[in-house]
Amino acid sequence: MTKYVFVTGGVVSSLGKGIAAASLAALLESRGLKVTLIKLDPYINVDPGTMSPFQHGEVFVTDDGAETDLDLGHYERFITTRMKQANNFTTGKIYQSVLEKERRGDYLGKTVQVIPHITNEIQEFVKRGAGVGTPDEVEVAIVEIGGTVGDIESLPFLEAVRQMSLKMGPHNTAFVHLTYVPWIAAAGELKTKPTQHTVQKLREIGIQPDALICRADRRIPDDEREKISLFTNVPEYGVISMWDVNTIYKVPRVLHEQGLDQMICTKLQLSTKSTDLKRWDTLVHEVENPQTEVRIAMCGKYTDLSDSYKSLNEALRHAGIHNHARVVIDYVDAEEIEAGKLDSLKNADAILVPGGFGKRGVEGKIIAAQYAREHKVPYLGICLGMQVATIEYARHVAGLEGANSSEMDPDAPHKVIALIDEWQDADGSIQKRDANSDLGGTMRLGSQSSDVKPGTIAHAIYGPVVTERHRHRFEANEQYLDQLQKAGLVISAITQREKLTEIVELPQAVHPWYVGVQFHPEFKSTPWDGHPLFIAYVKAALQHKQTNAQAQAQ
Repeated sequence: MTKYVFVTGGVVSSLGKGIAAASLAALLESRGLKVTLIKLDPYINVDPGTMSPFQHGEVFVTDDGAETDLDLGHYERFITTRMKQANNFTTGKIYQSVLEKERRGDYLGKTVQVIPHITNEIQEFVKRGAGVGTPDEVEVAIVEIGGTVGDIESLPFLEAVRQMSLKMGPHNTAFVHLTYVPWIAAAGELKTKPTQHTVQKLREIGIQPDALICRADRRIPDDEREKISLFTNVPEYGVISMWDVNTIYKVPRVLHEQGLDQMICTKLQLSTKSTDLKRWDTLVHEVENPQTEVRIAMCGKYTDLSDSYKSLNEALRHAGIHNHARVVIDYVDAEEIEAGKLDSLKNADAILVPGGFGKRGVEGKIIAAQYAREHKVPYLGICLGMQVATIEYARHVAGLEGANSSEMDPDAPHKVIALIDEWQDADGSIQKRDANSDLGGTMRLGSQSSDVKPGTIAHAIYGPVVTERHRHRFEANEQYLDQLQKAGLVISAITQREKLTEIVELPQAVHPWYVGVQFHPEFKSTPWDGHPLFIAYVKAALQHKQTNAQAQAQ
């Protein structure tokens, strides 16, 4: 039978519940347990797919095509279990499901209420995420509840997991509460009162935490931990100090040394082998002891919020680890490039244009792609980054004046990027769309495979087949592919059925490393394996840096 660990948060948001939950999962997995993680988001959106990255950060995509919270990216980077659509659901999705049942008459004329109908539905979704009753059923499911205790939005989730705990018994569920202990500089001390209040609020709901993870900018002294224990009814050994660290990959070790994983195993009556953190220690050593450094200019439009590119940032750092290098990311506002400010590009060892939606900043991204092509700077374009590289090449090399995407300019004379009306989805079903379709249902999503052209950079990286995750609406226009290829652009991967362009590149005789991909490879990168595309890209950046250094020395 699956046992559950419920992770809640208090005082303030953005404390790192996702990292804490993923770290605990990693510790339990290292003990030989089959583990998964589930994220419950209290907002009413059905999924985060239509939400602004400025508000919500990155949208993570799973193999089965689900648009999910960015914390699922942390989960996949910390444990071996791959996330699915069932691993993330929202208040909106719960209400949508309940209302559909009500319309079908499933409730037999009863008055539909938050308790029991909404809370029962939440419990069913949690069990589904844990694979209960299927061959994929896990031993431990760690359930992270988004938001902050005290928010009205998260109350149905908290009530649902309280009911689960009551039904399943004390040895089948555990509660871990993440809280914040602020340092007040004027007083020169840590303040525990906010933690006392958030636990009080949790207990009013009917939940007594078994462990507290106390975030602070420094270690919490034993006398303060004793005080927190006294006022929260949590044993002192259950009050865990979680101070700021220089890499998130240290968190499992910090939690393990304070006994969190053993405490959870004892509470859930799990008999396991000892925790093995050798690979985590090796990873941290690599992170802290790079042999060199490389600078990547990331030209985007969500640069004020690094969470907008969370998986991409981590993928670059993973590639740095595998090249024994520290990757320094310089976030460059595409609108500044559009205004002619190119210094950030001139100082870069490589240029990257990430994905995005909408017209703002696109001309700046096109200029960045042009600069990389003309100055032989290694270039990686992801999703929209591949499309702007195609537009730039069409305009300045293939002679297609005014070339653009129909997303940016519906009246462009040469729409080298356009909306297609039919494609095969990750599950093999045929999907259709048009310009009037709902935004939530017009994207090519999830894992799909394509053949790779021999003799290309892509083939050297992927071999004969590339399988990656997608999240986009617009595609390279098939009508222009022959003209672009005659002008020298290499289409190195293309889908079999629809003939959709997956990878473009320049011949290495013309440019040392210039690649654009329509998919999102960052979603599959882990610190252990990295990702072959990013590893090759960072390697090219290091070679470019070395070449420049040698040229300057002469």
